[in-house]
Amino acid sequence: MSKILIVDDDVASCRTLQVHLRNQGHNVEIAHSVDQGLAAAETKPDLVILDIRMPGRSGLEGIPDFKTALPQARIIMITAFHDMESTIEAMQSGADDYIHKPIDIDELESAIAKLMVPVQESENLLPAHIGDTSSLSMVGRSRGMKEVFKTIGMVAKSPATVLITGESGTGKELVARAIHRSGENPGGPFVAVNCAALVETLLESDMFGHEKGAFTGAVGRQEGKFSLARGGTIFLDEVGEMSPAMQAKLLRVLQYKEYTPLGAKQAQTTDARVITATNVNLEEAVKAGKFREDLYYRLQVVNIHLPPLRERKEDLMDLIQVLLGRINKELHRNVTHISQEVLDCLERYDWPGNVRELENVLMKSIALSHGDALSRDLLPPPLDNLSRKDRNNHAKAPADQSLEEMEATHIARVLEATQWHKGRACEILGISRPRLRRMIRHYQLTPPEHIVIEREEEDFE
Repeated sequence: MSKILIVDDDVASCRTLQVHLRNQGHNVEIAHSVDQGLAAAETKPDLVILDIRMPGRSGLEGIPDFKTALPQARIIMITAFHDMESTIEAMQSGADDYIHKPIDIDELESAIAKLMVPVQESENLLPAHIGDTSSLSMVGRSRGMKEVFKTIGMVAKSPATVLITGESGTGKELVARAIHRSGENPGGPFVAVNCAALVETLLESDMFGHEKGAFTGAVGRQEGKFSLARGGTIFLDEVGEMSPAMQAKLLRVLQYKEYTPLGAKQAQTTDARVITATNVNLEEAVKAGKFREDLYYRLQVVNIHLPPLRERKEDLMDLIQVLLGRINKELHRNVTHISQEVLDCLERYDWPGNVRELENVLMKSIALSHGDALSRDLLPPPLDNLSRKDRNNHAKAPADQSLEEMEATHIARVLEATQWHKGRACEILGISRPRLRRMIRHYQLTPPEHIVIEREEEDFE
């Protein structure tokens, strides 16, 4: 168990906590002032429970000295006062948690358990090349990502128009930037335009520029993104959201390499390479009459499809390593360990927001973390709930289950992880669809209410 140092001028409170924590198996020492605590710190405790207000130096004043003397130790502040300023100052000074008096023993035990995560239960995840934390990094060892990398290598040097498809958050702009960096003019400009972010008139002005007086508010001449991208690459994101009129103008740029700024009489030319991206199924949009067929074929001379994160879970660890390094650098933190429970949670989650969601989860968790480890309590609700549910499902030990019960449990977990997508579930389980349907009926498994399952034909046996 842990070595704990309690520093509090309340003798009775110290004795009570010492007895309780010793009964929990901890090695506990006590001190009644900051100076006595620093002297006792020579025993190298793992955790310091420090009262804020004491005669002489306050706990807030003593935090820097405790952090210097015990750089690896965790600090829990305790106080009878409930003012916001003290809480903020304590956390900013380096405290790992903050508990009010009278102390709730359950709250204290929970805080100690959270902070004293054994090193052997964590896994070092940071890569050796931690200095390489560029925001342009792309990683992946899955077959799908290897195909993406291969295609980037083949098309980068050619002037071919590239259409990048995939769900939101899969990293389409990273692919576009990788093509640009590997192309003929990597030193040229890379100009990105979000076609869904502006109304049609503003988008046209943003892309092609305008002359003074072209519209109300046009007080001067302005170059468009196609002009700024000369000698480089222009990346049109969410191209599927373009209006029919803008689609026609873009088609002309692709056909004749020229465009006309708003209010101008003379057309201008561009040599910018055009890369587009969308999370819309353009083929379906063409069939529905919402997207020009001729433009569709012009855009997808080369098509690169980015698979969603749920279909390339083998890339998860590589992504976590790169994102941890980048986020540590941005937030000036040094999180180098993730508990196995958190890793299991990240593996089981379906990541509807893909890599962008993974980055946001890690960013939030690292911002709220204490020390160098991420624990389950730092995860946002969807993942935290998944962890709690899994622990409840494991309440019955595998050794106490029959083979049939274990099979039913495993099938239920796979169906839940795949959102009841029977094709993916069959691939994971290594069985046929008819067999899976028979097992679902046999074990009386039912999908959650929010998942609609298409009716399938009955098996013919």
